[in-house]
Amino acid sequence: MPPVTRVVLAEDEVLLREGLVGLLERFGFEVLAAAGSAPELLAAARTHRPDLVVTDIRMPPGRRDDGLRAAVELRAERPELAVVVLSQHVQAEYAAALLGSGDGRRVGYLLKDRVAEVVEFVEQLRTVTGGGTVIDPDVVRRLLHRPNDPLAALSGREREVLGLVAQGRSNAAIAAALHVTEAAVGKHVGNILTKLGLLPSDDTNRRVLAVLTYLRGGSTWTGSSADRRG
Repeated sequence: MPPVTRVVLAEDEVLLREGLVGLLERFGFEVLAAAGSAPELLAAARTHRPDLVVTDIRMPPGRRDDGLRAAVELRAERPELAVVVLSQHVQAEYAAALLGSGDGRRVGYLLKDRVAEVVEFVEQLRTVTGGGTVIDPDVVRRLLHRPNDPLAALSGREREVLGLVAQGRSNAAIAAALHVTEAAVGKHVGNILTKLGLLPSDDTNRRVLAVLTYLRGGSTWTGSSADRRG
């Protein structure tokens, strides 16, 4: 039997926080603490040293990107910590900031609406704790249509494949979604990595770097703007 995933949760809306606690516990996660602000999140994560942090981006005290900044700070202290951030709106720069923390693995950026898709949401949490990276499909779709695309060298199919990689899908899952062979997907991924100048090394890390390039091409994040919204 696999070990239980230990979680610290941060959400300032009480009803949603309690709902998330119940959902996680129903699917076998152990919720160590449920915080209502970014400082509480930092304190709880440092005390309990969980396997996974799930946090809203917009948290007290500033009610802007406090939750995201706390998550990035925790990842700086413990690069192996799995973190999933929840956002009300699509903000590609937030996903890029999270991917830029630690080694870029074990991170997820999801819209809050995804929580309603319970089974998929739980699978995404498990993907992240297992070492994967999950970016919300809405973020991926927005990036696919941005102007001055830095990935212009990629073919249409390669861009499509990279978009699915950004959602945390395996080669087998991408093959099923596109109705092609897994070998064809592997060839596309290889072409993507070559065109992005990612030299052969650890394949998983190269995929993460490709996704990070994909996200950073659209925007940057400094964590200092007073008008950002999670």
